Amino acid sequence: MKKKLYHLAHSRAGDKGNTLILSLIPYDDQDYKLLCEKVTANAVKQHMKDIVAGEVIRYEVDNLPALQFVCHQALLGGVTTSLSMDTHGKSLSYALLEMEIEC
Repeated sequence: MKKKLYHLAHSRAGDKGNTLILSLIPYDDQDYKLLCEKVTANAVKQHMKDIVAGEVIRYEVDNLPALQFVCHQALLGGVTTSLSMDTHGKSLSYALLEMEIEC
């Protein structure tokens, strides 16, 4: 069975220049292992291929538990140079949650 991530987790977004930072935090700590297994940096890069032009790096934050994705070249130049309506990338946390994983 496939599920969208928003059924299992919530997300926050931040930015540093042209770099988008996304967190993925499970509602239930027991789902953290599943998220670690299924939501890889490559899976996020593929899911957001039209948004993220650069590398995606995943960090595991086991003591929270949470995942953090650092997405390079994702904000059309960053806050001060982008013509995007959402220069900070805040709406992209929802784009991550639209990703489907096999459960």
